[in-house]
Amino acid sequence: MTEPITPDGETERDEAREVGRPPGSSRPETFVVVGGGLTAGRAVETLRTDGYQGRIVLLTDEEEMPYERPPLSKGYLLGNDPRTVVFCHDESWYAQNRVEVRRGVRATMLDTTEHVLTLDGYHELRYDQLLLATGSRVRTLDVPGADLPGVRYLRTLDDADDLLALLRATGGGRRMVVVGAGWIGLEVAAAGISHGVSVTVVEPEPCPLRRVLGDEVGAFFAKLHADHGVDFRFGTTVEEIRGERGAVAGVRLSDGTELPAGVVVAGVGIRPAVELAVAAGIAVDDGIVTDERLRTSAQDVFAAGDVANSYRPWLGRRIRVEHWSNAQDGGVAAAHSMLGHDHVYDQVPFFFSDQYDLGLEYSGYVDDVADPDVRVAYRGDPGSREFIAFWLRGDRLLAGMNVNVWDVSGHIEAIVKAGRPVDESRLTDPSVPLESLAD
Repeated sequence: MTEPITPDGETERDEAREVGRPPGSSRPETFVVVGGGLTAGRAVETLRTDGYQGRIVLLTDEEEMPYERPPLSKGYLLGNDPRTVVFCHDESWYAQNRVEVRRGVRATMLDTTEHVLTLDGYHELRYDQLLLATGSRVRTLDVPGADLPGVRYLRTLDDADDLLALLRATGGGRRMVVVGAGWIGLEVAAAGISHGVSVTVVEPEPCPLRRVLGDEVGAFFAKLHADHGVDFRFGTTVEEIRGERGAVAGVRLSDGTELPAGVVVAGVGIRPAVELAVAAGIAVDDGIVTDERLRTSAQDVFAAGDVANSYRPWLGRRIRVEHWSNAQDGGVAAAHSMLGHDHVYDQVPFFFSDQYDLGLEYSGYVDDVADPDVRVAYRGDPGSREFIAFWLRGDRLLAGMNVNVWDVSGHIEAIVKAGRPVDESRLTDPSVPLESLAD
C-alpha cells in the first residue's frame, strides 16, 4: 500500500520519526495553528509578514479555507454579498506564502511534553510553537423535535449556505421562528424579513439583548424589529418543535402558544471548543486560560480568539470575548508572541452589527449590565436612530455604542481604556468633540 504523503513531500512515517527531535536539530522549525477562522487566518498572515521563514501548518476540521464569521449573519445571509467575501485570503495566498492548509483534519490529541499533535487519531505532527484557535461550538436545543429537518443553527459557512437557501426558497408568506434574541438571533430575523419571510422571535427575557445592553437599550431593539414586522414572544421558551411528515410544522411555547413554522433557527449561544486543551491538561476556565501574551499553562502553546480567556491589563482581569475584533487582533497578537516579541494583548473589546438600515459599533466591556451602579446616558436622541449610548459606573466609562454615528469608536475605546474620571455632561453634549475627552 502506498503511504500517504504530506504537503511538503514527507510520508506520515517520516514525519512521525521527527517526534522528539531536540531543538537545534536539522528538522525545520514548525509552527502549527489549529483552527479555520479569522484568528487562524490572521495569525499565519502575521507570521509571514513579520519575517518568519520556517514551516507553517494550519489545521481546520472544516473543508473550507479559513474564513470570517460575521458576514454569515450579515451581508451573505441577506444575499447582498458573494460567498467569497467571507474568506480571509484567496486560496492562492496560502501557496504563495508557503502555508500548508490541511482541511477536513481534526486534532484529536495533544502531547505538550513531546510537542506532538495527533491528527484524526493516528497521524503525528510535531510542532515547535502551537496556537489553539479552535473557536466555539453552538449550543443546541434540547427539546422534542430539535432533530427535525428545518431546525437550523448559524455558526459555520455550511450553516449559512443551508439557511440562505431555505430563506430564498421559503420567500413570501412562509414562517420562521427564531429562538433567542441575541445578536445572531436579531441579525437572522432581519435577514428573514429581507427575504419576505414572516418572523417570530422567542426570548425568555423581557427584551432583546438584555444581558448585554440592559432593559432600556434592549427595548430600543425590540421597537426597531417590531417596526419591521418581527413578532416577539418575550418571557417564553420553546417546549417542543412539532413536525409533520418529517419536517418542521410549528413550535409549542412554554405558555401553551402554538406557532406555525417551516423553519426554526436557534441562536442560544456558543461554548468554547476546549476539548483538546482539557485532554492535554492545559488550564481551562470558561475557555483556555492565557496571560496577557496569550501564553497558556503549557510551554510553547498559545490560545486566541473565542476559545481564549485572556488577561487584559487595562481591565485587571481575564475575560473571554466572542467578537470579530478579538479574533482579528488576537490572531495578530498570538503570532507576535509565538515569534518571541514582547507584545502585550490589551485590546478593548469591539463588535459591530447591521440590522435593516441601522449600523452600530460597540466598544468596551460591562461585566454586569444589571448592576444598579451601572447607568446609561445618551449623546443624541435614540428615537432618531442616530445616537451614542454610554454605560457608566460612577465617573468611569465602561462602554459606548454608536448607532448610525461614525468615526467615533476609536475615541470611545480610548476613553474606556484610559479609565480616568469623565464628566458625563460633556460626554453627552454633542458640541463637545469626543476626541477631547480621550486626550
